[in-house]
Amino acid sequence: MTPCTDTAVRLATRLSRRVAMGVLPLLAALSVSLGAPAARAEEAPVVFAAASLTNALQDLGTAYAAKTGVKVAFSFAASSALAKQLDAGAPAAIFASADIKWMEYADGKGLTLKDSRVTPIGNSLVLIMPADKATPVTIDRSFDFSAFLGADGKIATGLTDSVPIGIYARTALTSLGQWDKVKDRVVGAESVRAALALVERGEATAGIVYSTDAAIARNVKVVATFPADTHPPVEYPFELVKGQDTEANRALLAFLTGPEAKAIYARYGFVVK
Repeated sequence: MTPCTDTAVRLATRLSRRVAMGVLPLLAALSVSLGAPAARAEEAPVVFAAASLTNALQDLGTAYAAKTGVKVAFSFAASSALAKQLDAGAPAAIFASADIKWMEYADGKGLTLKDSRVTPIGNSLVLIMPADKATPVTIDRSFDFSAFLGADGKIATGLTDSVPIGIYARTALTSLGQWDKVKDRVVGAESVRAALALVERGEATAGIVYSTDAAIARNVKVVATFPADTHPPVEYPFELVKGQDTEANRALLAFLTGPEAKAIYARYGFVVK
């Protein structure tokens, strides 16, 4: 090795040592600032909930965060869609269904923990119309839905083979002897809120929704309530999702089904049990 080469090597070695001495502390600092796994903030628990619970649960999420510092994330949709998402592996801590059928589906698939079930609230089924065309009626076995809808009228509700509100609606209309007369005029929507929107926009003559959804709408009015004996009770079971039976999630479930929550549900018109 020539003297020039030897000198260059020594200089390069010294430089690399100095760079390393500067880089290592920087990397250490970065690892602290980015956070080791133990320092990361916990992810917010996710609650899958029926669309009709949207407003009440949003209020409850705010109240729970203020009380505990824990933020809750919600995914609102038809109970049928949420149950299918759970079956497909979607992550959630709690499932709140708008009927027993889809909770039983989740239980049967081993997706939820039946022993954690709490059913704190119920609802009622109502007939609505756009506010500027609303005329009160009485629903009984003599009521003619075809005449009520007129020649071209449509009635909006949930999909009658899957979405809870649609299933309730079909059952009620069948009980009243009206289903075969109006089934071709039923517009099935993906959720109760979607059905409500169709009536709000005047795209349907009438709609069958829950009373709580009608109560928060601006441009519709309730024209009748379906007799309770025309359909199964509208109930909302809450359960923990399998693999999510933790102290934190049980505390959240207890809050969402407890006294403070029931006061908020009552404010939105739910039937508190």
